[in-house]
Amino acid sequence: MTDHKTIASRYIELWNERTPSRRREMLAENWTADARYADPLMSGDGHEGVDALIAGVQEKFPAFRFRLIGEPDGFGDHLRFSWGLGPDGIDSPIKGTDFAVLKDSRIQSITGFLDQVPQGA
Repeated sequence: MTDHKTIASRYIELWNERTPSRRREMLAENWTADARYADPLMSGDGHEGVDALIAGVQEKFPAFRFRLIGEPDGFGDHLRFSWGLGPDGIDSPIKGTDFAVLKDSRIQSITGFLDQVPQGA
């Protein structure tokens, strides 16, 4: 049985990890080698491509952190969860919902949707 909450939590931890070597370890542990990430603003293929996207978001928003919003849900090898991105202690100004396809409980692909993005972000 797939533990959707654990997978979503590890995903959020990955996006918050600031140490590049640790991020690459997390990608190797939790994502398939052929993984793909895509949202309306960016996309990346494989561990290297996803890692570059994460580093770019962290550079653009150095004081922001990701957090889960609500409870992840899914069925079989499909997972849906919502997240917020912003400074600690306030309601996240940036929010989204991601859909994952899993393979052997590892992320094979993420399709992200941006639910709330302030102008200029």
